Amino acid sequence: MLDPRMLLDNPKLIVENLQKRQQTGNIEVITKHFTVYKKISQEIDSLRHQSKQISEKIGPLLKANKGKSNAEIEALKKQSQEVKSNLRELEVSQSQHRDGYYQPLLELPNLLDPSVPIGKTAADNVEVRRSDGVSKRLEQGPDHLEIGTRLGIIDCDRASKISGSRFALLRGMGARLEMALIQFMLDLHGNQGGYEPLLPPYLVQEQSMIGTGQLPKFRHESFFLEKDGYFLVPTAEVPITNIHRDEVFAEKDLPLKYVAFTPCFRREAGSYGQDTRGLIRLHQFHKVELVKITTPTTSSNELESLTADAEKTLKILGLPYRVVDLCSGDIGFSAAKCYDIEVWLPGQKQYREISSCSNCGDFQARRINIRYKPESGGKAAFAHTLNGSGLAVGRTLIAILENYWNEDGTVTIPEALRPYLGGRENIGAER
Repeated sequence: MLDPRMLLDNPKLIVENLQKRQQTGNIEVITKHFTVYKKISQEIDSLRHQSKQISEKIGPLLKANKGKSNAEIEALKKQSQEVKSNLRELEVSQSQHRDGYYQPLLELPNLLDPSVPIGKTAADNVEVRRSDGVSKRLEQGPDHLEIGTRLGIIDCDRASKISGSRFALLRGMGARLEMALIQFMLDLHGNQGGYEPLLPPYLVQEQSMIGTGQLPKFRHESFFLEKDGYFLVPTAEVPITNIHRDEVFAEKDLPLKYVAFTPCFRREAGSYGQDTRGLIRLHQFHKVELVKITTPTTSSNELESLTADAEKTLKILGLPYRVVDLCSGDIGFSAAKCYDIEVWLPGQKQYREISSCSNCGDFQARRINIRYKPESGGKAAFAHTLNGSGLAVGRTLIAILENYWNEDGTVTIPEALRPYLGGRENIGAER
């Protein structure tokens, strides 16, 4: 969430930010209600002080008159009642104006980092680097669904029978490979990367979704259990970041680094064509997520290291990839800066996103109220939050099937995963 005072002090900055993102916002409504809210808040503070002074006068008078009332006491009591009545009216008005600016404020996206490339669509994203590895399959061949179906490890037809479209059933070595990838990523980031492993809840309250920016903007993308008031998590970023809601840390205790596996649930509204085929864009998928909480002065460096940690997963698995700096028109709602890591998929003959590594600045921390006390002293300030996939598990499985597919129909298992699969080297062939 943006600081509403920015809209009063520098509305031009907010307008320019929205223009760069190809978005609009109710800035006039926000500033109108926030201005009145501030004025009423000052009046409330004044009346509360006045009420306190009256109470301080009544007490000694009652004591001096041995509990008996007199004209002066009655006048003070009447004055106190009038003040309290005015307070109640002002508090109602204050609440109304707070809602008037707060709700549209929640719909304004984060301020872009000055280094973000200006552009309208994904075509304007800037490639930062590519991996050294080159796919063994530069020419288009069978995609992961064809490969997985022939091997009997992906069964979308029976998944559809169970749950409808946009679900998948992994069988045999398909299921084992997915579970091996999950454990491999948790071991890599938890044991080697210094991230604390977590197993968070998969159902969260509305406030948690608001806190990380999924609501209100992406409500249409979320699965909601209306009877119980829970949302199915769209990503582990939501429960992990909310762990520290309303907490204050010493600067020396930052950064905090977490890694977690969760299933993720998304409606994926508007997806079409090739994206709906196989495992590319499902309603339910698995992801290993990396989350950091740090200080404003270190968050830029922490974004670079978080991105490098996600890249390391692909390097060890020997999967070709590239890193792109997302432009202003393609970057996520809560991100100030974001790198997408895109893995090469020969079956589609293109790079596809497998991780988005974002620095959210204080945008989420302001919503959730995560602060830290600077070692230099002074007032507690909002922390910075970062997140990124380390990686999207299903898409990693896709990349393995398509990049390690052999002409005889088998799939070579990357060496790093073999210890998790009993030493097996191939899928579709005897050990």
